Amino acid sequence: MRYRDAGVDIDAATRAKARIKQLARRTFGVRVLKDVGAFGGFFSLAGLPRDAVLVASVDGVGTKLKIAFALNRHSTVGADLVNHCVNDIAVHGAAPLFFLDYLATGKMQPRVVAEIVGGVARACRAAGCALIGGETAEMPGFYPANEYDLAGCIVGWVRRKRIIDGSRIRPGDTILGLPSLGLHTNGYSLAREVLLEQNHIKLTTPVTKLGRSLGEELLAPHRSYWNILQPLLKKGLLHGIVHITGGGLTDNTPRILPHGCQAEIRLGSWPVPPIFELIARLGRVPQEDMLRTFNMGIGMTLIVSKRNLGRVTAALENSQEEFWNIGRIIRGRPSVKYAES
Repeated sequence: MRYRDAGVDIDAATRAKARIKQLARRTFGVRVLKDVGAFGGFFSLAGLPRDAVLVASVDGVGTKLKIAFALNRHSTVGADLVNHCVNDIAVHGAAPLFFLDYLATGKMQPRVVAEIVGGVARACRAAGCALIGGETAEMPGFYPANEYDLAGCIVGWVRRKRIIDGSRIRPGDTILGLPSLGLHTNGYSLAREVLLEQNHIKLTTPVTKLGRSLGEELLAPHRSYWNILQPLLKKGLLHGIVHITGGGLTDNTPRILPHGCQAEIRLGSWPVPPIFELIARLGRVPQEDMLRTFNMGIGMTLIVSKRNLGRVTAALENSQEEFWNIGRIIRGRPSVKYAES
């Protein structure tokens, strides 16, 4: 009996890893010291300031992968993974340095692996981040046929004096919202239950209100905000940044609020994309649950002092970035208070 008889195809894995090497090399810069394939990735910190602090985060794509499986489209979920991680460290003012991914599947399919990692590499290049390694595991009997799991780890840096942790937030600060491109990578378990299981909408079905098929809507990319944030961070114009992921505005915002500060967010101050209204209506999902599960069209919020508000809004307008004034910081316990516009 051979390893292949047990379901592990070493030759397929070798072909997949050769393609991964090619894709990863496209993200390399001068700080990458070793090729992909060693037992660890090597990255030089030469040139960083003496007070540089490393910032790390790890995440996955969640059950959005189920949509990719069903449609046999795998080129976007890798980018989703990277963009999510880039945003998570960017909220602290950190610039991405390098990324590692973990891909586990029941049966190695080199084409699918190349699609996934191609998305990872594409997003890494866009963020100026090197893909220096990872793990690709074939685990027959552990994952269903044609399914896989995907996770990643990012490391970035920020000068200690430039760390954004919310400590500068004060009552009177303004909350600006930046648009999401859809569900991003959160709330898919509820969305799938409502749309696919309860209402039996097919992923290939065009939905008039969405302007495209349900599958295309649900695979809409998780947006990276790094290029928008970078010039604002360099000028030190932001008191706080919140990445609106699982938990929505309700649970993510308090994570950076200091003692004595509460966020008052005005419902109706931004346009909610049709996909969220569709889920709420068909699933009879209470508004409270929608706000705690989905981003509701706001992928990131910026908390800005009155003094810097004009400069921030001018910078966003100059970059042709859409944004809305969605609330303010008031006195209270660290939490979110919703008000109607």
